Amino acid sequence: MELSCILSVLIFSMLYSQGAPFRICAFNTQRFAQGKVDKAHVMDTFVKILARCDIAVLQEVMDAKGKAIPALAAALNRFENGSDVYSYITSPLLGRSNYQERYVFMYRNKRTRVLDSYKYEDDHLERPDVFAREPFIVRFSLPNKALPELVLIPQHTMPSKAEAEIDALYDVFLNVQARWGTEDMIFLGDFNADCGYVAKKRWSNIRLCEKPGFHWLIGDKADTTVRENTRCAYDRIVVHGEQCLDAVVPGSAQPFDFPKEFGLSETEALEISDHYPVEVELYSACWGLQPASPVGLLFLATAMLSGTGYVI
Repeated sequence: MELSCILSVLIFSMLYSQGAPFRICAFNTQRFAQGKVDKAHVMDTFVKILARCDIAVLQEVMDAKGKAIPALAAALNRFENGSDVYSYITSPLLGRSNYQERYVFMYRNKRTRVLDSYKYEDDHLERPDVFAREPFIVRFSLPNKALPELVLIPQHTMPSKAEAEIDALYDVFLNVQARWGTEDMIFLGDFNADCGYVAKKRWSNIRLCEKPGFHWLIGDKADTTVRENTRCAYDRIVVHGEQCLDAVVPGSAQPFDFPKEFGLSETEALEISDHYPVEVELYSACWGLQPASPVGLLFLATAMLSGTGYVI
């Protein structure tokens, strides 16, 4: 085979066997409201953080008047130099008292769309009214034929009730499974899953940890806090479903140290949030193909040049 033909095959493989990874982020935005929108330097950092994500799941959004999130979306789209690059879907205000929050999903229109959503009804017969802020569950499309849909389930627990709320996410799993008939889900958010809120001896009682099939991608030794004098794995990502797990890019689940990335002091970073975002990447394969590895491409080229390989 001629060299030009071989190069064409290799370029085709590199360009079309995979797209850019699909990044999903969860971020406790620490009382995000109009006050943060009004600070240009704060919004600039928020936009840089969110522009890294194809879907960003925001918690602790205290946008009672419904103006802060549209302003954030507009700033994000200006940063991306396009109109309506990102859209969003938001939960109603959630909470038992005057302290209420929203879950907000910012998502990149060209890579995903919302297929369905609902607020979990916290009325389990054995465990009623467990959640201070019930999960708002969204089903998204994905650019991967092996995993065309994925359900995202955010949770920001009340610290004093973290153990009970994390455990009750298993009831949410069963509810989603019955409603949509899917196994592929990601639970994500500020679970308050460390540093005194969940005792180590109590993890064996938490079904989301003990039941088979749940994979905790952010481990107990991670630090998801901005303050230098704390080291706590509050924020987590938990995957269920073999197709979903197979789609995870190995090693991609981690906190995003935005102060280090953007050269911020601790004081400057705390104007944004006292939490790091946590994130995970999924393979984004065209036509359902798995990513072509450099080793595989090299083997293909060697075989083709030597005349010993078979091209199908």
